[in-house]
Amino acid sequence: METPHLPRQALIDAHGAGGFRFAGLSHRGSLLCLPDGIWAWPVAAAAGMTAESLTPVFDCAEGLDFFILGTGAQPWLIPEPLRARFREAHIAVDTMTTGPAVRTYNVMLMENRRVGAALIAID
Repeated sequence: METPHLPRQALIDAHGAGGFRFAGLSHRGSLLCLPDGIWAWPVAAAAGMTAESLTPVFDCAEGLDFFILGTGAQPWLIPEPLRARFREAHIAVDTMTTGPAVRTYNVMLMENRRVGAALIAID
């Protein structure tokens, strides 16, 4: 992956209009929030959430206990092969639309939980 927008985790301050605000920064497009930073993520629809697009998550599995998939504006059920990949990595996973995903991620981060998120931008 390229250089992160921010080399640490941070609360997501706002979302919508196709992007996110966090730590005084603004980003258009989807985000991948990992223990070592917040990254631009090229996935624009839930169907793009694959084991391949989530490789950075599995690469840092030892630093995560829980992972949130923010699916955009529509709910999405994680396919069993992808759920199995999270199970193999010993990471609990949940999917929800992006708004609740942002709120859940922020609460878990404030609780000092070992959490990450993949957040699809919504308009």
